[in-house]
Amino acid sequence: MVGERLKQIREQKGLNQVQLAELSGLAQSTISTIEHGATPNIQIANKLAKALNVEIENFLKDEEEVI
Repeated sequence: MVGERLKQIREQKGLNQVQLAELSGLAQSTISTIEHGATPNIQIANKLAKALNVEIENFLKDEEEVI
């Protein structure tokens, strides 16, 4: 669920994985791994939320509840 939401939000923001990696300070491979089902730890989730300018809770919400 987190990975699906991350991908949806990233795409809504018009970013690819490489761009999000640069904004978040994470490796592109980390983002890919999360989008394919891995659960991020809280520190990584916080970095992603900050880079995407969303609340961390948005990774757990349904699409229509976002942003």
